[in-house]
Amino acid sequence: MSAADTTAGLGARGRLGAWIESPGPRNFIIALIVINAIVLGLETSSGVMDAIGPELEALNAAILGVFVVEITIKLIAFGPRFFRSGWNVFDFLVVGIALVPDSGPLDILRSLRVLRVLRLVSQVKRLRDIVESVMRALPGLGWTALLLALVFYVFGVMGAELFGDAFPQWFGGLGATLFSLFQVMTLESWSSGIARIVMETYGWAWLYFVSFILIASFMVLNLFIAIIVSATQSLHADEEEAGRQELLDELREIRRRLDELGADRERETTQ
Repeated sequence: MSAADTTAGLGARGRLGAWIESPGPRNFIIALIVINAIVLGLETSSGVMDAIGPELEALNAAILGVFVVEITIKLIAFGPRFFRSGWNVFDFLVVGIALVPDSGPLDILRSLRVLRVLRLVSQVKRLRDIVESVMRALPGLGWTALLLALVFYVFGVMGAELFGDAFPQWFGGLGATLFSLFQVMTLESWSSGIARIVMETYGWAWLYFVSFILIASFMVLNLFIAIIVSATQSLHADEEEAGRQELLDELREIRRRLDELGADRERETTQ
């Protein structure tokens, strides 16, 4: 193959990649993902399947075929670079799982077809930004989770020692106490279901429950939110910085070309 043919081939692949990533095909794929999600939901209804089961299965197979064509086009267009994007790898795995036969020992994979709905995350930029923000916040979330675990452990031991004898169903051991504290943290019937009953025996128990809620439900959980918000702002700042850098690069290129034109005119004038 000549160098010209190679360049032409690369040009064709580049145009193919630009086309498959353009708004038209991308919006078409998003629409198919939404339709596929509706079809998968309808397939859970025995009445609907009795009425139009074959049609839904045919539509599901057709949509899967379009997904396979999309992934194939991207593989051809981008080559090995396709797997450098985590979102591309995610799409590849989701579509690959859907192609595995759903019979015999692999029948459990049939339920994983619904993962195709998650392709909306990889196709819609706003959803990708949210996931990337959460991923960026994971280190901070890990330390916050450790802090929350320490709070649970301290209050768990205290609760088992303070209320275990009188209320073994809630505080009979560390495990039961941690589960009760989790219910309290979610604010699900904590007052009428646990706290007020305990306070009938231990009038000062409100100190225990109120302090735990203030620390676990309001302070620590709000730290999770603050870390995610901070990561989201950091992601947007990086995107803005990348945009500014791209603009500066374009301005430098324009300046370089203008300098070259000026130098060419000076040489023509001199000649």
